[in-house]
Amino acid sequence: MFNEQTVIITGAGGGIGAATARRFAALGASVVVNDINRKACREVAADIQSTGGLAVAAPGDVTAADEPERLVQKALKYGGKINVLINNAGFTWDGMLHKMSDAQWQHILDLHTTAPFRLIRALAQVWRPQAKAEKAADQPHPHRCIINVSSTSGLHGSTGQINYATAKMGLIGMTKTVAREWGPLGIRCNAVAFGFMDTRLTRSVQEGHVQQVGDHHVVLGIPDPVRRAAFAQIPMGRPGTVAEAAGGILMLASPWASYVNGHTLEVTGGLGI
Repeated sequence: MFNEQTVIITGAGGGIGAATARRFAALGASVVVNDINRKACREVAADIQSTGGLAVAAPGDVTAADEPERLVQKALKYGGKINVLINNAGFTWDGMLHKMSDAQWQHILDLHTTAPFRLIRALAQVWRPQAKAEKAADQPHPHRCIINVSSTSGLHGSTGQINYATAKMGLIGMTKTVAREWGPLGIRCNAVAFGFMDTRLTRSVQEGHVQQVGDHHVVLGIPDPVRRAAFAQIPMGRPGTVAEAAGGILMLASPWASYVNGHTLEVTGGLGI
């Protein structure tokens, strides 16, 4: 399905991003694996290569101002073109509104909203001239699309996550705007809003997953009573797997979604209906 297509996936060193990278590669794509964790990034790319897939590691911090341009150029050098961008990198740094620091607020907005914006803007320098030339020559546009990873926290709000909820709702507004501006050039932009997926962000806080942000050790995970309460609200009665999350992303990126633009697909097991 994705033969001879180049796909950039941020945050692909583990969890949903890694599962998505493996699925794209299994369907023929050349995958550019990006993650701030250099070791994990290289391991995912090597794992894909070991099974006969096409992948290259592109480690880096997407919140750095020069990273988006560097990542786009690496993808072009590797694949010769870019067909799909998956803005997936992210984590949660929770806290109640009245206790949240400026650092918590700003870092989550930078990661989940500013970084995707900068990547899309960097990609504009490649895609827009190509698409305009194709349109002027009355040639068909090749497959080009963006998938932004949002959350039900952005759709409905979430206690203790005002930074994350604000960033993820902003990403939906960004998605709709890109869809409006670039739709005439044959470029689609959609979002997926994940519910309770089985990742380090939703596993028991007792597992001890930590994200380093400067001098801050951000503890990831959810207290067990909150996890049990969340399961009770999901009609399917369980969290989603990373493979199921990846399926939602591939669905929107596939040729079967060629007329789907500006949409937010909820992948939640029925949570929130």
